[in-house]
Amino acid sequence: MMKLTLAGLAAIFALVLAAPASAEDVRAGDLVISQAWARATPNGAKIGGGYLTIENKGTTPDRLIGGSGAIAGKMEIHEMAMNNGVMKMRPIDKGLTIEPGKTVKLAPGGYHLMMFDLKSPLKQGEKVPVTLEFEKAGKVTVSLDVQAVGAQGPGGDHSGHGDHSGHMDMKKM
Repeated sequence: MMKLTLAGLAAIFALVLAAPASAEDVRAGDLVISQAWARATPNGAKIGGGYLTIENKGTTPDRLIGGSGAIAGKMEIHEMAMNNGVMKMRPIDKGLTIEPGKTVKLAPGGYHLMMFDLKSPLKQGEKVPVTLEFEKAGKVTVSLDVQAVGAQGPGGDHSGHGDHSGHMDMKKM
């Protein structure tokens, strides 16, 4: 009976090791970057979005001022916001402030890393390295775990929202 239990535990352990791991936390000065991910893009798409969580464990504010990576010609920090009943996207020209002791989430429908002129499609299951640039913490490279097209969070969470990719022609953006 004990051998069966140990064999069962060994099998469970092997399955856990084989499962895809979520992005690891990355430190940059007083900042902790976690849950870095992106949505897969269709073939031919020239834009993509990156999402992550930034926690400031320090005593002074810092700002995310940009990003770069071999996957895209240009990266900017953008915000989606309702304006007079219309959802609009705009760049955050002066950067995104992370106050001390606070956490800022870059997520679908809000702040995000906008990747322009993609060199190739973002494919589900890939890990895409990008370099984030902070005003004080400097540059740090994180790996975006590419999730399904309609994902709402890391780990492929669709949160019952379905795949809305057909609502927008991503080639024209």
